[in-house]
Amino acid sequence: MSDLLSRVQSDLNSARRAHDGAATLLLGTIVSDIKNREIELRRVLVDDDVIDVLRRGIKRRRESIEMFTKGNRPDLATTEAAEVTLLERYLPALVAADEIRAAVRAAVRAAIAAGATNMGAIMGQVMPAFKGRAEGGQISAMVKEEMAGNG
Repeated sequence: MSDLLSRVQSDLNSARRAHDGAATLLLGTIVSDIKNREIELRRVLVDDDVIDVLRRGIKRRRESIEMFTKGNRPDLATTEAAEVTLLERYLPALVAADEIRAAVRAAVRAAIAAGATNMGAIMGQVMPAFKGRAEGGQISAMVKEEMAGNG
């Protein structure tokens, strides 16, 4: 079992003992998502796999926040935001934006020098270096900016 999964399960048990219904529901759901991913992959998950599950959960909740905000439901958006904050505690520290931008610039320059203008190829070079430590949307936006600036 991964160390991160053990930590989530330990926090789930603490939330149950403290009768914290919201945290119990959220962490129970995440543990369930992790177990489902384990079944899907047919292997024991490592921390990187658990981080992927957490990131998907955070992404879903951020999408919900956007929809609830558009639907004029600030109460539900606030609940989802609190869940995002709780889940983000389990993620590794994010990389500074300037470090990501430097890597993106280097990848864009290399791609342009090679005659490629395919954003997917550039993303394929940059994403593995920041897996689990940066959001894909942030990297994608930087790639688009750099390609527009060098185009």
